[in-house]
Formats: sequence, structure tokens, C-alpha cells
Amino acid sequence: MNDMEKCSGSCADCGEECGGATITLTLDNDEVLECQILTLYETAGKNYIALLPLNEQGINEDGEVFLYRFHEENGVPVLKNIESDEEYEAASDGFDEWLDGLEYDEMVSEEEADAQ
Repeated sequence: MNDMEKCSGSCADCGEECGGATITLTLDNDEVLECQILTLYETAGKNYIALLPLNEQGINEDGEVFLYRFHEENGVPVLKNIESDEEYEAASDGFDEWLDGLEYDEMVSEEEADAQ
């Protein structure tokens, strides 16, 4: 079973300390880059994946996040470049909404912990 089959993109969902599933990308310039999967999400009727590029030490140095269109073919993940500015803006907005949801969940968890 590969990481994509085990991982929903949210470490909170699996209940394991997996350190985050990763995927290896080969960029257009043939550079190979390991990326942590941040989340899989849907927006504007399309599926996307957010990836955090990592250096050799497994650290993201600049906070940059890669967004790709995502689907599976015969159980194999397929990533496609987002070609239009309009689609990229929609994908970016969807990722921002996911981040906002995380911040809200963290705030609610902190408030619940303070109440106890």
C-alpha cells in the first residue's frame, strides 16, 4: 500500500504519528523533489493536492506550497499542472479555506482545553 492509499492528507484523520505522507516529484527541469502532502481538497468541482517541498533534511525552507490538480487512475495518483490563472486562483482560494479551517479548529481546541 502506498502513502496515497493510506493518507487522507490530514494527519489528524489517521490517528498515527506518520510525520506526514510524502510524494516525489520530478519537475520540468528534471529536478527531483520530495514533498510532504498537506491536504487533498475539492474546490470549484475539481480535486487538488497541496504539497510542501522539502530539502534534503526534510525541512521546508521558504514556506512555498505547490498546488496541483489531482486524480487517480487505476489507484495511481496523477498530478496535473494548473494552466490558467483563473483555475489557480480558485485552487488557491480553496487551499486558503482549508488553512482557515485548521486555524478555527485549533482555536476551538484551545478554548475547550482552557474550559477544562
